[in-house]
Amino acid sequence: MRERVAAARVARLGTVRADGRPHLVPCCFVLDGDTILTAVDDVKTKSTHALRRLANIELHPDVSVLVDHYDEDWSTLWWVRIDGQARILDPTSPDARHAVRRLAAKYEPYRVQPISGPIISVEITRWVAWP
Repeated sequence: MRERVAAARVARLGTVRADGRPHLVPCCFVLDGDTILTAVDDVKTKSTHALRRLANIELHPDVSVLVDHYDEDWSTLWWVRIDGQARILDPTSPDARHAVRRLAAKYEPYRVQPISGPIISVEITRWVAWP
């Protein structure tokens, strides 16, 4: 599971809205030990850094991260769901600087245009996979 997740290029971050409804967004991420790191960046156009996922995490830190692989050859299909506790890192903290370095090592656009937005850290509490 860890190898598949570490090699994947995109995941879906699931958070819970204030009204209890789910909120799902694709995200770039890196697996760092027992933590998933993802960022709100300026590489993909956003009108603000005050995003729904951040507000959701402030209210309900329980999140899920889904990584999957699809192919027309269904014998190669797989998915991994990672549940955990999310927190938004202080951008000046050593943890946030570490996250920026790890994300830039994985994604070339982050080396060209460094991350300036919030960093989300998900401490993994559970792994579920198929097959």
